[in-house]
Amino acid sequence: MALRALARVDTGAIERNCARLAAAASPAALCAVVKADGYGHGTVAAARAALAGGATWLAVATAEEARVLRAAGLDGPLLVLGALSPSELDVALEARADLAAWREDFVAAIAAHPLGAGTGIHVKLDSGLGRLGTRDADEADRVADAAAAAPGLRLAGAWTHFATADEPDPGFLRRQLAVFEPWARGVAGRHDGVLVHAANSAATLAAPATHFDLVRCGIAIYGLDPFQGDPSANDLEPALELRSYVADVKRCLAGESVGYGRRFLAERDTWIATLPIGYGDGVRRGLSDNGDVLVRGRRYPLVGTISMDNVTIDLGPSDAEPPLRGADAVLIGRDGDERILAEDVARRLGTINYEITCGISARVLREHR
Repeated sequence: MALRALARVDTGAIERNCARLAAAASPAALCAVVKADGYGHGTVAAARAALAGGATWLAVATAEEARVLRAAGLDGPLLVLGALSPSELDVALEARADLAAWREDFVAAIAAHPLGAGTGIHVKLDSGLGRLGTRDADEADRVADAAAAAPGLRLAGAWTHFATADEPDPGFLRRQLAVFEPWARGVAGRHDGVLVHAANSAATLAAPATHFDLVRCGIAIYGLDPFQGDPSANDLEPALELRSYVADVKRCLAGESVGYGRRFLAERDTWIATLPIGYGDGVRRGLSDNGDVLVRGRRYPLVGTISMDNVTIDLGPSDAEPPLRGADAVLIGRDGDERILAEDVARRLGTINYEITCGISARVLREHR
């Protein structure tokens, strides 16, 4: 049955990608990052597939994401990477998640919380990304020592995040590593059981010196390339397809227009197909006259303005109506010998593959298989 908008997710591909990343990281453990609804793939389904593929940790950005995983029955090690307000702290502690910290007062708030007992604390040093975490190694030491000394808490980790691991020049990554490694080794030397972790997907694949005890992979577990190239270059399998169908086909005569603003004017008689999917589903308006769709193994250009609920493609000037009404249409994925990668769409828009899959909206049905 044709569906208006469908994101089909191959959980087997996520499992195989995790097995590949776990092998690349070994002997370090693999933490699968499943924030932002699993980068648009579905949080719970992605988490289960990642664990089946060899991940031993899960990570999210928010307390609510941690709650969702626990509600689904996922009971293993879980880390919340982001900042938490007081109300979000309640939710994260109810989810029995490990938490990121870089301020002593936050550690004190966890220790004083009725649900704080047993919470693992991962102290974050900002080695150069410039967002969360403290840049002051002495302050980070004080936070770590406070977590280790607080009754009922565990000092569980020492970590950072890289700014340029996906770029060709390794210079800044090496500078961050030179800041982070001595501090983290010092913390682990003073306190037993501390996991040192820094590597994202790009560093996991390209910089073995960053692996330490645990690597945190997000984009790569979904078969998306952290370097914005072809995922197959790193033996990754894209897990997501975005599909619609041809709802209607009509003749468009030379000089007639298609879509809002009349930005497409037919230069010759042609056939136009309408697909019932649009920017309300995450097909960005910047793809107007700037993308392709696959139908029955052939590539057709997107023409006219992308609207909230519909897009149009030019089928060409044949004398007879192309027999495509009702046919499946692929906006991301493979159809026959043709394929459209999330990376291809990202390049058209001047962005990154992360934004493409995260931008697929909640009204698009996810089908996991």
